[in-house]
Amino acid sequence: MEGTQTRVRRLRRAIVYAVVVVVPLGLLAFLVRTNFDPLIDLDQRVIVETTDLARSHAWLRSLAEAWEQLSQPWVVYLVVGVPACLFAWFRLHLRTRALWALATMVTGWALATGLKLLVQRARPTVDDPFATHAGYSFPSGHATNNAIVATVVVLLLWPVLGEAARRALPVVAGAWVLLTCADRLLMGAHFLSDVIAGVLLGCGLCLASYAGYVGWSPPSPTTPSKESADDHAHQVA
Repeated sequence: MEGTQTRVRRLRRAIVYAVVVVVPLGLLAFLVRTNFDPLIDLDQRVIVETTDLARSHAWLRSLAEAWEQLSQPWVVYLVVGVPACLFAWFRLHLRTRALWALATMVTGWALATGLKLLVQRARPTVDDPFATHAGYSFPSGHATNNAIVATVVVLLLWPVLGEAARRALPVVAGAWVLLTCADRLLMGAHFLSDVIAGVLLGCGLCLASYAGYVGWSPPSPTTPSKESADDHAHQVA
């Protein structure tokens, strides 16, 4: 059973990670909410340039439209996030990790939605828009939830990955998130600060959550499971 000192250390780690994320994210939200001119000007220049680029290259616009559908939050959760949790639970027997991953994804979705309602930033207005995007703009839901799923899957599967997979999977996950961010700009759906906030929230939440999770083992009358040993042996900073 977990001791008090271990529990305190886990909580302290989680708080430190959370503060590192909350401070810049809160500052960015404040600048957006107060219409800080340098940030607003930068956002507007970037959105004009990226949408003009997509408009002038038919293949790029087609790719962006396809990626927008592929990277929808409900798609990545149903196709990647939830199956990864089920695989970890039933095939790998990493059950506490699967529960952590699922709880983190649900929490992340809720936090992103709440932050949108708090900031209430309007979507970009561009000439000749490609599509109508409903809802508020900050942070980007696509960027946030894709960052959450990408980070969660890497951390969830980390104990069972071989050396080559440990090098490749983070690269693939990072590339997926970057492509999603670029897509939101090319489609004129979000400002640059929206996608930056989304990645910061998504990745930061997962790392803070994982920092609080690592080292935890549920009370059990039996000896520690292999999963607990794996969690201690493969901690991620």
